[in-house]
Amino acid sequence: MNPSSRSLSSAITAPRKSRFMQAVRGSVVSAVALFSIAAGAQNTEATGLQSLENFVKNTRSGRAAFTQVVTSPSREGQVAKTKSSTGSFEFLRPNRFKFIYKKPFEQSIVSDGQMLWLHDADLNQVTSRKLAQALNGTPAAVIAAAADLKGLQADFNLQAFPDKGGLQWVQATPKTKDGQLQSIRVGLRASEKGSELAVLEILDSFGQRSVMTFSQFEVNPSLPEAGFKFQPPAGADVIRQ
Repeated sequence: MNPSSRSLSSAITAPRKSRFMQAVRGSVVSAVALFSIAAGAQNTEATGLQSLENFVKNTRSGRAAFTQVVTSPSREGQVAKTKSSTGSFEFLRPNRFKFIYKKPFEQSIVSDGQMLWLHDADLNQVTSRKLAQALNGTPAAVIAAAADLKGLQADFNLQAFPDKGGLQWVQATPKTKDGQLQSIRVGLRASEKGSELAVLEILDSFGQRSVMTFSQFEVNPSLPEAGFKFQPPAGADVIRQ
C-alpha cells in the first residue's frame, strides 16, 4: 500500500504496495440501491438494511481482531495468488479509526478525525493526507463515518442480500465510477448489544478481492479520542499528500 489518493481503499484490500502494501485502501464500506422483487425479497432487504442502520446509528465505537485474505485475479495458466494478514481494529465515531497490521508485516492505518496516516514499520515511512480526500467511497465510510443510512446513500447504492452463514448481508456500490473500489459487502451479526461487524468483502476495479473477518468484536467499548492520535516515529520519512 504505498499510499496515494487510493490509499484508504487499498489499505483495506491488501497491505503494502512494495512487498505487501498494495491493496488495503478504500476501503473500511457502504452499500445498496433499494429494490424489491417479491415479498420474500422485501423481507430480506429490510433485515439487511435494518441491521446496517442499527450498526451505523447505535454502534458508536468498536474493537476487534481481524484476519484479512487478499486474492488476486487468476491469469491464464496461473493459479490465483492469496495473501493473508492479521491485526487489530478500533473505531470511534465520527471518523476515528485504526487498523494495526501485525503479521506478516507491521503497518498502521490511523485516522484522527482530520488526517489519515499510513505507517510502514519496515520502511519507516509515513504517508499522510486529509481525511476528507481519502474517506469517501471507502469501507471506513461505513464503519466509522456515516451517521445513518441516508448518509451512506449519498455515496453508495445499497442492496440487501439473503442471510448466509448466520449473517445479514448488504452490498454497497460506490456511485462514482472513477474510484478504485467496485463493491463492498458487509456481513453483520445480531447480538444482545446490537449489530456486530463480522465480515467485509471488498472487490476492487482490478478484480482483486479482499475478505476481512472480524472476531472478538466489542460493541461500544470506552475508547478515548487520544488513542487515535498519531505521531510519526523519530527518523521516519514523512510524505504529505
